[in-house]
Amino acid sequence: MTAPTSIAAREGWGADLIAGLTTAVMLVPQAMAYAMLAGLPPIVGLYAASVPLLAYALVGSSRQLAVGPVAMDSLLTAATVGLIAESGSDNYVELAALLALMVGVVQIGLGLVRAGFASNFLSRPVISGFTSAAALIIAASQLKLLFGVELPRTSSVFETLGALAARLGQVHAGTLLLSLAAIAALVLLKRQAPKWPRHLMVVAAGTIAVVALQLDASGVAVVGEVPAGLPTPALPDFDLETLQRLLPGALTISFVAFMEAISVSTKVAEGRGERVSPNREFVALGLANAAAGLFRGYPVAGGFSRTAVAADAGARSKLAGVVTAAFVFLTLGLFTGLLSSVPKAVLGAMIVTAVVGLIDVAEARRLWRVKRTDLALMMLTFAATLGIGIQEGIAVGVGASLLLLVIRTTRPHTAVLGRLPGTEVYRNLSRYPEAERIPGVLIVRLDAQLYFGNVTFLRDALARLEADPEARGEGPLRRIVLDASGINQLDASAELALHELYERYSARGIDFVLASVKGPVRDVLRRSGLMEKLGAKGMVFRVHDALSST
Repeated sequence: MTAPTSIAAREGWGADLIAGLTTAVMLVPQAMAYAMLAGLPPIVGLYAASVPLLAYALVGSSRQLAVGPVAMDSLLTAATVGLIAESGSDNYVELAALLALMVGVVQIGLGLVRAGFASNFLSRPVISGFTSAAALIIAASQLKLLFGVELPRTSSVFETLGALAARLGQVHAGTLLLSLAAIAALVLLKRQAPKWPRHLMVVAAGTIAVVALQLDASGVAVVGEVPAGLPTPALPDFDLETLQRLLPGALTISFVAFMEAISVSTKVAEGRGERVSPNREFVALGLANAAAGLFRGYPVAGGFSRTAVAADAGARSKLAGVVTAAFVFLTLGLFTGLLSSVPKAVLGAMIVTAVVGLIDVAEARRLWRVKRTDLALMMLTFAATLGIGIQEGIAVGVGASLLLLVIRTTRPHTAVLGRLPGTEVYRNLSRYPEAERIPGVLIVRLDAQLYFGNVTFLRDALARLEADPEARGEGPLRRIVLDASGINQLDASAELALHELYERYSARGIDFVLASVKGPVRDVLRRSGLMEKLGAKGMVFRVHDALSST
């Protein structure tokens, strides 16, 4: 048993080594590009791509998740810190590190109190609308790099496009040609050779072109000197006012980063028959962000594309992430001199090609077919993010989701039932027109929990249906049957409402019967005494049993 086990272990280490190196080759140029997107020096991106990976490996539940700088968190960092300090300044870098530390504290706290369920408030339509709009904002923010023209820093796509149109005469031709060549190369390599390290290849080619043709002397912007050396731990300076100003952004990034990580890690894990713990992921991401803050980085998350690359390259354990971090450390220690001639236009092209995939047209088409109210929610989030702002957009989306949830639960689906001919089965009359109405009997099904928020709706619905002969059939109303098969929970207000309905209908000589009552609801009715009042004829197992004596 020992020999096969050691062979399998060596094979696993070998796969992790290859996966870690493959991911690192992709991460180094991406980390620099995303740091620039966040308004930070490229070296900060490398800091965020080193120690945080080791921190995540300590407790993370995903074996393949590739942690590091990502486009969404970079944009949110710029939107948050940009309100307080000037982009690229020492204070800006300090605040970005403080923001990462705050995100880490929030995520660790949420994980310890087992708040992984909180991610449910970020519904798929909200995330799709937000990421689609954010992708456009991110792409617009890179236009100054692609065109080689100075543009005002703004999160408004329309302002950016307007400013670019006004400065078309200032576009640097060499920069634009280099950008187009880089975009074309990235797209072609992705289609024709998806397993090749296209990001490193394009960055290397662009750098060689700059050095060989001396493009920087003609105006092509390059990264410039990148300081060598590993990041050293330091606690960012802070005060209460700064914490308060950064808190909304920290909360937003905490949830968005978690959603990014949990969605991609869960998808990869399911394909391998593995499981990911949401609460452990909260803690692990929190440790990674705390490490980023303490080692002069900025907020990190799990990257979609890098995780897919790591999984495809054969990552079997978190050792792959450790190998990636080691490669980044090696780059920081020995090879930063090679990064000074990297053209910023190529880094901008990398960001643009990466975020285009975030524009979720397929989800919009699916929602058009499946649920148009969710499509409206997606488009509202998209419009709010694009027109108002990054944090405001996701706040509008979450608020609209909760409002829609409240509306759906306070005005739940109800159905008037009739008996299918020759059976003891009762179905919705609007969907089964052949179903027979029982003269003088109103049969109603409520498809939701019954609680204080919808008891008035139930009362009003019964009163309205009582007056409708199409609902209760011909003749005077003799019996109301409430099919409770769809009611999972009952609170005290709802129990009191049922009690009042029973008393009211009994006083009028109308039977009030509950059918198909579930266990948790029966428990409440038993404790309140209503079950005893209803008796055997007032609480039956099936709808048909309520009609056997009519």
